[in-house]
Amino acid sequence: MRKSHTLTLIKIAILSLVFGGAAAQTGVRGKVYNQKKEPLPFASVSVKGTSNGTIANEDGLYQLNLQPGNYEIIFQYLGYQTGVKKVTVSNTPETFDAVLAEQALELGELKIGRSKEDPAYAIMRRAIAKSKYHLLQVESYKAKAYTKSSVVITDLPLEFLYKKELDKISKEENFKKGVPILNETVSEIEFKQPNTYKQRVIAARNSQDNTFANPNEYLLTSFYKPEIVQTVSPLSPKAFSYYKFEYLGTFRENGVDVSKIKVTPRAYGDGVFKGTLHIIEDAWAIHSLDLQTVKMGISLKIKQLYAPIQNVWMPIQQQFNVDGGLYGVKGKADYVISQTFQSVKLNPNFPPDIVVLDPKTEKAEIRALPQKNSAGEKQLETLLNGGQKLSAKTLRKAMKQYEKEQVRERKTGGEDVDLIEKRVSTTEVDSLATARNKSYWDSLRTVPLTHSEIVSYKRLDSLVVKRKIENPGPSEPRQPGTPDSTRTGNKKSNAKFSPGKLFFGASFPLGKDKSWRADYFGPVRVPQFNTVEGLVIDGAGLGIRHTRRAKKNSVKTGYQLSLKGLLRYSLERNLLSPRGELQYSRGSNSFLLEGGRTISQFNSENPISYLLNSVTTLFFEQNFAKIYQKDYLKLQFTHAASADHIRFNVYLEYADRMMLDNAAKMNRYRWINWRKREFTDNTPELQQGPAPVRNHLALTLGASLGYKPWQKYRIKNGKTTYYNDDSPEFLLAYRKGVPDLSGSMANFDFLQFRIKHGFDTGIRSKLYYQVGAGRFLNRRQTDFPDYQHFSGNRFFFQLGDPVGTFRMLDYYRFSTDRHFVEGHVLAEFRQLLLTQIQWFRLLGIKETVIAHYLLTPQSRHYTELGYGFDVGIRFPFRIEVMNSFESGKYKHTAFRIGTTMNLPFQQ
Repeated sequence: MRKSHTLTLIKIAILSLVFGGAAAQTGVRGKVYNQKKEPLPFASVSVKGTSNGTIANEDGLYQLNLQPGNYEIIFQYLGYQTGVKKVTVSNTPETFDAVLAEQALELGELKIGRSKEDPAYAIMRRAIAKSKYHLLQVESYKAKAYTKSSVVITDLPLEFLYKKELDKISKEENFKKGVPILNETVSEIEFKQPNTYKQRVIAARNSQDNTFANPNEYLLTSFYKPEIVQTVSPLSPKAFSYYKFEYLGTFRENGVDVSKIKVTPRAYGDGVFKGTLHIIEDAWAIHSLDLQTVKMGISLKIKQLYAPIQNVWMPIQQQFNVDGGLYGVKGKADYVISQTFQSVKLNPNFPPDIVVLDPKTEKAEIRALPQKNSAGEKQLETLLNGGQKLSAKTLRKAMKQYEKEQVRERKTGGEDVDLIEKRVSTTEVDSLATARNKSYWDSLRTVPLTHSEIVSYKRLDSLVVKRKIENPGPSEPRQPGTPDSTRTGNKKSNAKFSPGKLFFGASFPLGKDKSWRADYFGPVRVPQFNTVEGLVIDGAGLGIRHTRRAKKNSVKTGYQLSLKGLLRYSLERNLLSPRGELQYSRGSNSFLLEGGRTISQFNSENPISYLLNSVTTLFFEQNFAKIYQKDYLKLQFTHAASADHIRFNVYLEYADRMMLDNAAKMNRYRWINWRKREFTDNTPELQQGPAPVRNHLALTLGASLGYKPWQKYRIKNGKTTYYNDDSPEFLLAYRKGVPDLSGSMANFDFLQFRIKHGFDTGIRSKLYYQVGAGRFLNRRQTDFPDYQHFSGNRFFFQLGDPVGTFRMLDYYRFSTDRHFVEGHVLAEFRQLLLTQIQWFRLLGIKETVIAHYLLTPQSRHYTELGYGFDVGIRFPFRIEVMNSFESGKYKHTAFRIGTTMNLPFQQ
């Protein structure tokens, strides 16, 4: 046993030598602290005139590896004067502790001026006007980035209930409360305008599993953009609506004057920042910032430090701190980035000496400018000449014109175009990234580890050795007495059959290329109950799929062909109903042929889900779903992608529709007997009485066209892809009942138009609306399944689209075969009534105002008005109070609980 153990350790040592790095490096190390001897965590340390740099750890300790020679080391920290130290590095590491003094601010008369307005506003107006300029100024760059994240769980509720499980995880997965979970990466970064990032991870280490490459995505947060993670930037064009600014003073550093601005939100909470912002005068660029916000009750602090790179100030250090908890689980996380820029290419159209004039404090100079000095009347080359004076308004127009011209040039040149703020990232992980050993990391790491972080890695190293002893590789001997978990695990993972697959279904590859797959759909799914069929098992069956993936000119051209056979079984009717589907899909196009016997709601949009109807039937004695049997054959063609410009659908269906009654023994499904309730008939009730239902044959034809005219798009490799964004969608739909063919009794023509739209009205505020109208042009023979039905609701718990679904309307009361007009509005507010109180905003709660309207020949101007608020933290959850009216007269009040307010607007 001892011999085998020794052999394993020798092999580990050999791997370490193979993948190891250099030995100890020469350079400078020490501690950064203030005059009170307090450490300055994550202080910036750089070498003047080079791209070498690092940051201190949370204890203020730093380490900078340098070759022997003479250097000038620069120490920087927010709120402190920059420290400079000349050092001579020899063959042994030098030690130097930097002491930084607090930054002295001056409030000179020239800085304050004579205006009653705080001078911070004049500074911020020019900085905001130039924010897009700074965002586009760097054409491309290459950088090397070191990132480190440290996550610590500080509190677990009711820990004693699962102490054994925690102890097991601690021993096997290196997790322990209070011990940091670490992740370190060293990456090579390439950026190219407008938003393309390439990352090559050359080293990655994770304290949970050293063999697992988990590179943190290169996180670049630009405050020159209007929003950062749904939070308004202080440099946003809308900033004055959300923030108040206060001038705190000016200091001089690196030959420039830097103004310190206090950022105070008008209403603090989710969606805004507070803190300080340092702006470089004349350049009106960011020098540094220290801001914080709150997300879902969790505090987020952001610090950034910039440095001049080729006369452009760029972020060399970023720090993110997260602190808070959910559901009693509390923790904190630190994420730091140290980046050194190796090559920066500037846009020649953006000289650094553009002069921006403030429209309030420099009115006379603006009036003295040439009258035709606007972006629409002069060429950009003239506007953006070095030393050119521009008003803030003119500069903003010039930036918009420049972006339009850039898009036009890229389209003309066949280049990729992206008309939406969306980052395009690619990550490549070096094959040796996770094999780097301790010596390599010691030579590469730019931020020293703290004591607790060293302990975490030592726990991992001991676990790795233990795992190798207990689970050796194929050529390594297994220690006597240790379980052969590798072999048993492989055996289990390769099993082709298990009881679980028999009941729940599975998919099996066929052939060597696995392009064919056999699908088995198990009978054990969520059971359904209704008063017609009793217990229902639906969806069991078999299927086969063939998928071919191919590319032509970098565009995917593959297809998929699938065939399914499914069964539905009703206990009360003792009826087994088969149906089948044959589908062929290629790109955005899909053909579907289906048929057989099924059960359908009279409203084909299924206003109440079968699962929810099962709950209301069993526990609340309310059988809302009204159903009929359909023996049918349907052919359908659909053109639609996840985010397409145009959507088109056309179908032809022939169906034998049979009306159904409640089962004779339906009372067995009354689990709770409510005194004032009885199960209702399966025939829906209209305003004027029972719906006209009968058995009949129907041949129907339908077509719909959806169009988003102003949808943003992206062109990549010659292929245009449209985004789901705030463009309105127009829908035109037509249905026809074809009479006299194969016994069809249907004879009608129905035309419908709808528009739905959702757009931002502010940060975390949005307005959704949906308006539709339709008319039966011909209704010679219209059976009830072909009526126009509406998305009603009669249960206190609601699922579905929160915009287009009525909250209190009966599912079929106002169904019509004539005409209708309906409208829906849902407005979300970050600040309205309850959210005037900061506590609600800190939790990320949003309030809503809801309105629904329906006009049919029988509805008498049915209207719903309501108020709601989102109370969810991790999962969407809302509470609403609704009121209904008919012909302007109040009818009812009801409370509703929903789950979809935070979901994206459903297309």
